[in-house]
Amino acid sequence: MVPIKIAHGEAKAWEILAALPPEEVCRNAKVSCDNTTQKYFITSFGMDFCVSPVEKTISSNDPQSDLLLDKLKDFFRLGILWYLVNAKDIPFTGRLINPMDVKGGQRFSAGTYLLPTRELAEMFGRDKEGFIKKGKGFGGELQKYGDVSLRLFPLPRVPVTLILWLEDEEFPSRADILLDSTCDFQIASSDIIWAVTLMGAMVMLIEG
Repeated sequence: MVPIKIAHGEAKAWEILAALPPEEVCRNAKVSCDNTTQKYFITSFGMDFCVSPVEKTISSNDPQSDLLLDKLKDFFRLGILWYLVNAKDIPFTGRLINPMDVKGGQRFSAGTYLLPTRELAEMFGRDKEGFIKKGKGFGGELQKYGDVSLRLFPLPRVPVTLILWLEDEEFPSRADILLDSTCDFQIASSDIIWAVTLMGAMVMLIEG
């Protein structure tokens, strides 16, 4: 279920995006555009998407894209649109933070906003290679945290790092989901940060 605060934001995002100078959007969001058709081209989870403010559509020819365009469409559409509107041309710091540390992120620890770290640990706690294979299938990059970790890119300037500690005889498996400290410069709303972070976990959890 999509929290009410982000459920009605798509129309406003399309309106703002249509009024922004394309060259500014391209520079800030690290995307490209076709000035003739006024379409933007953006990579998400290793897949290429076309965003058309004129037609108000988001499309892709990638065979895996139905995961984002259908199963996760509410989170994906809002995330990509508000990112294009708000992104800033600043580099990653490399300093990872818990989503709960962003402004308004205290909600991410319970209820509707609870991120599925337990589910990630349960699915991959005994399957390091499966975790790596699944993540690389979505453009993931291996990192050096935990027993195994991946950096995924839901959006070009908003990486999501998944860290997994495998189950052993002494301890159960566990997982963390972390963000670069610049995330709230790239996306102004904690609701949208939550949606983008959630997608980083859900692409790993959804079968097929």
